[in-house]
Amino acid sequence: MTAEKDEVQFEVLSDVGQSVARQFGLVFPVAEVLRPIYKNIGADLPAYNGTESWELPMPGTFVVAKDGTIALAFVDADYTHRLEPEAIVQCLRTLAKS
Repeated sequence: MTAEKDEVQFEVLSDVGQSVARQFGLVFPVAEVLRPIYKNIGADLPAYNGTESWELPMPGTFVVAKDGTIALAFVDADYTHRLEPEAIVQCLRTLAKS
């Protein structure tokens, strides 16, 4: 696990089964016609996700404050768009001051 390997000092969510992503409406089904293509490239989504479903989560970055409020949220259906690390660092610095 990344959190253990990198010895991070904060909790990291590993959402096996995508139950949290589903609660936030961030999971979408892979169309039946696309499933053989995924299988052919070795992407066995049910095995990877720990469920029998053919679903993918939308990539997102969330920073949750100690009181449980979401201090930063970034979601983009295009998996190639990611939040700049500096935005995360700035959010964490702001939270550390409060």
